[in-house]
Amino acid sequence: MRYCYLFFAIFLSLSLFAQEEQQETAKISEAFGHLIGKNIDTIGINFDIDLVMKGLRDAAEGKNSPMSEAECIQAISNAQEIAFKEKAQVNLKNAEDFLKSNAKKGDIIVIDENKLQYKVKKKGQGKEVEPHFSPIIHYVGKYLDGSIFGQSKEDEVISLDETIQGFQKGLVGMKEGETRTLYIHPEYGYGTQGYLPPNSLLTFEIEIIKANAPKEEASEALILESDHEGKKASDLDAPALR
Repeated sequence: MRYCYLFFAIFLSLSLFAQEEQQETAKISEAFGHLIGKNIDTIGINFDIDLVMKGLRDAAEGKNSPMSEAECIQAISNAQEIAFKEKAQVNLKNAEDFLKSNAKKGDIIVIDENKLQYKVKKKGQGKEVEPHFSPIIHYVGKYLDGSIFGQSKEDEVISLDETIQGFQKGLVGMKEGETRTLYIHPEYGYGTQGYLPPNSLLTFEIEIIKANAPKEEASEALILESDHEGKKASDLDAPALR
């Protein structure tokens, strides 16, 4: 009888272990599906999810693919290029339409027609930013729809000699303590380069903490270059701001 109880206990333990293992496998399988789904979104192509799932099942069963791996990669590359160009055209038109409409508002100041505008959110009274300065700033960067793509978490030094044209022109004349919202055409921003959506109109809310940083701080300036090859700001939320 003792052996029967022992056998039952071992059987029950193995059953519970098998159930736990199945549940864990189920969780991993579902999580892996989420991982695939998120990566599909980053590719930039409107995939048919049902056919993607069919491809997964067929591959697992050893069935032949309708395309070779090389053909598939090339087809995805071609589709991405087409989608990128279409997105760039749409974003450029949206940016230009917005700037034309925005310029008609009474609180908007135009620096360069249809290229760069700003409005003053808070006036400053300190020293002014001049060309070639490296001001210390706080900023929040947003897309046209208002979603945030990057923001400073502490004081940041920006080298005006090594930044996008929208900053080179938009920050000059700002006083310490002043806050402006800049509206930047893609030509004065990042255009089709880097990690941001191509030809995005960008808005930056900028606060000037100090008009020009001391030399030792200026040498460590955050570089916001149009080709995104500047110094990486590791504490920023936006990977595009490089």
